[in-house]
Amino acid sequence: MLEALSERLGAVFQRLSSRGRLTESDVNEVAREVRIALLEADVNLAVAKDFVTKVKDRAVGADVLASLTPAQSVIKIVYDELVALMGGAQARLQFSDAPPSVVMLVGLQGSGKTTHAAKLGLRLKEQGRRSLLVAADVYRPAATDQLRTLGRQIDLPVYTETSGDPVAIARNAVAEARRLGISTVVIDTAGRLQIDDALMAELDRIKLATSPKEILFVADAMTGQEATNVAKVFHERLAITGVILTKMDGDARGGAALSIYAMTGAPIKFVGVGEKVSALEAFHPDRLASRILGMGDVLTLIEKTQSVYSLEEAKSLEHKLRKNEFTLDDFLDQLRQVRKMGSMNEIVKMIPGMSKVMPKDVEIDEGDVRRVEAIICSMTSYERRRPDVLNGSRRKRIASGSGTQVAEVNRLVKQFETSRQMMKQFGGKRPRLPFGGIGR
Repeated sequence: MLEALSERLGAVFQRLSSRGRLTESDVNEVAREVRIALLEADVNLAVAKDFVTKVKDRAVGADVLASLTPAQSVIKIVYDELVALMGGAQARLQFSDAPPSVVMLVGLQGSGKTTHAAKLGLRLKEQGRRSLLVAADVYRPAATDQLRTLGRQIDLPVYTETSGDPVAIARNAVAEARRLGISTVVIDTAGRLQIDDALMAELDRIKLATSPKEILFVADAMTGQEATNVAKVFHERLAITGVILTKMDGDARGGAALSIYAMTGAPIKFVGVGEKVSALEAFHPDRLASRILGMGDVLTLIEKTQSVYSLEEAKSLEHKLRKNEFTLDDFLDQLRQVRKMGSMNEIVKMIPGMSKVMPKDVEIDEGDVRRVEAIICSMTSYERRRPDVLNGSRRKRIASGSGTQVAEVNRLVKQFETSRQMMKQFGGKRPRLPFGGIGR
């Protein structure tokens, strides 16, 4: 998502960097290109025009025009305005002083409310807050069963009733959470294929009955500007406090992420980045702005690493590297840990500067990673510990067992040996290798 915008802005700033000084006509040209880039990314027209006006007003200042690095100055202005456009600082969930805190999810049918009720419940559970999931969507077939199934997966209770009255279900669920001492209630409300008065009236009654601390609008990023328009209607009626933007891992142009705060004043608090129940991330405007401008996202990369890699594991790996005891078993373990962090292509994009170094049409083939895993798994434990015993017949057997070519086995062994030699050169030094040397 937003790749096209990133590439378009990158091209604009590349042309800008070749100029030693900027004139006001240069700034106007940049502003025009930025506006086109935003509109192509499906950003709301009014939002795009306002954004460009702010950039121009700041960029024509004497400090920028007389700067020795005008391109960097303009990039900094665009970065600052992108962050402001998406809400500024990270917006966190708010909780009631007297539990339970009620979080009400609203939105159109198909936006992912039920799935994200479970995702939110799991995220809160990982933070030490147990949640009660409430099946208040009594209209969509199997909505209750879906929430029950998700609740079992993440070991969270799901409140259901057969009354058919969503307002009563929500009210009774809050009372049940209070009785059980559960700190948070997440209400999955019904959606419609389009906004109607009946839907809004029902949501009004649920809001009145439960006094939610948060009303989160669940928006499908694939719907582009329409998500912004719908969010505006929900906000005018319910005063939503935040947004969960789903399908951010898809190929949507991404305009909703850049428009929704400006049009509603409700900040994006979470983004859905996959189908797994764990695929929910906090939204950081500064980090997304950094990635749009090709600056990487080191903080998110660090968080992803820490989520799959403990300090004890890092110390154990460091010990093996220093003693030159790093084996193919260790390499395989590192590879699997990195894969838990998500797509290799997404990880690479978080590294500052990599988007400019790697050709635009080149992507890491996830199939290559799986083939490496298959090759190592086709070796015996002795061969993984002692790759130097891999003669021609052994390599032929491994290739046959892994469904690969002998040349691929040879390439993997050579790369691994090269890595070991580099590690050996550290000697008594304390190496600081990212991901234990993966990708060398």
